[in-house]
Amino acid sequence: MAEHAALEELVRLQGERVRGLKQQKASAEQIEEEVAKLLKLKAQLGPDEGKQKFVPRQMAVGEKVFDVIISCFKRHGTEVIDTPVSELKETLTGKYGEDSKLIYDLKDQGGELLSLRYDLTVPFARYLAMNELTNIKPVTQGRYREFYQCDFDIAGQFDPMIPDAECLEIMCEILRSLQIGDFLVKVNDRRILDGMFAICGAPDSKFRAICSSGNKLDKVSWEEVKNEMVGEKGLAPEVADHIGDYVQQHGGISLVEQLLQDPELSQNKQALEGLGDLKLLFEYLTLFGIADKITFDLSLARGLDYYTGVIYEAVLLQTPVQAGEEPLGVGSVAAGGRYDGLVGMFDPKGRKVPCMGLSIGVERIFSIVEQRLEATEEKVWTTETQVLVASAQKKLLEERLKLVSELWSNKMTQPLKKNKTIHTAHTVDAERGRSVAFQERSQVQKLLSSRDGTNYGNLEVLLLPLMIPSSPEDSP
Repeated sequence: MAEHAALEELVRLQGERVRGLKQQKASAEQIEEEVAKLLKLKAQLGPDEGKQKFVPRQMAVGEKVFDVIISCFKRHGTEVIDTPVSELKETLTGKYGEDSKLIYDLKDQGGELLSLRYDLTVPFARYLAMNELTNIKPVTQGRYREFYQCDFDIAGQFDPMIPDAECLEIMCEILRSLQIGDFLVKVNDRRILDGMFAICGAPDSKFRAICSSGNKLDKVSWEEVKNEMVGEKGLAPEVADHIGDYVQQHGGISLVEQLLQDPELSQNKQALEGLGDLKLLFEYLTLFGIADKITFDLSLARGLDYYTGVIYEAVLLQTPVQAGEEPLGVGSVAAGGRYDGLVGMFDPKGRKVPCMGLSIGVERIFSIVEQRLEATEEKVWTTETQVLVASAQKKLLEERLKLVSELWSNKMTQPLKKNKTIHTAHTVDAERGRSVAFQERSQVQKLLSSRDGTNYGNLEVLLLPLMIPSSPEDSP
């Protein structure tokens, strides 16, 4: 058993290494080498290889995170859908750019080539096309495969930048509510990127490859990015330098206004459209009160090919070491963008449906919340127990069961501070239990005795706010 646990830990660490390399946009050879090591470790685990297992504490943390996310989605008027875990391979190919190599193929199923879905956006677009939907309220999607993911999407015709602004508001709302630290949301527009590459002299065929290089600027220096563009992507040095003049800029609406006056960029139709929309977007973000959380970052590209307009990515910030230093990003926790052309790829008549969406990186948030709880040594209650029924005398089991049944039936909505379903408890924090019981026990007994005249005078009723320890060592 200990050996299996040690092997699982090795798999976890190696998995984190692989994910880290992918986030850093490491070379394909290096990623493949580490993936091969991961697969060898997983093969030693037997039938459960690659399957996640969550202990009660982790499930409790996950439930809290999902409650925050889903509550926010509901406040914004969502409907809920889910799509199949597998899709035809042809549905998924050609939509993700360099990330397409990360798709998992399944064995031939009766002549059909299937793959596990890589994200929720492409299946959602297929769903819209197959059901001939051209306008739908915001939609949430949730699933469990090898990881959790939650998406929020808006499909249909709306006033310009309204859905985009709402998605950014939702992203900020969720991250504030989760209290996982300071964050910043980077925004850009694919039309600005394409226009920028065009005026700098980059060949059309290299646009997406250049995007993946520029996207690394938050992790490595411009010199390293330039070397990759020239050495690996075959870009001319002077073209790379011209691109560098742009992609190293970031700011707010003032940068948008500055670029609208740029003698080169303002002459490109695509870039001009993108900048005009970003200016309008920042006006709406100011009205929402979140403009201070948004930065226009010209290096942001997002690797998926289906994006057509505004793109964004939320990163947590590391506290500056010294006063005056800029905060550093410590990882992406949410991202999204506009994908107006994706539905038309699946529609037999080629009808286009404007779409905008965001995805919450639930797995990464789980990990961050867990780390913070451990650092603060905060207890996580893995049950929702609020009432303990105990007796000081023997042979009172039947009376206790009657009382527990009353509690379950009434849910105790009035006397309790929290409106929760009541469960029996097995462990008590005596000091906290006495203080709560002193205040509210008489109310519980009064309510129960008034129902049918049953006397529960020999029983002690304690009202406890979520008081079950999450680990054996906390139990008496």
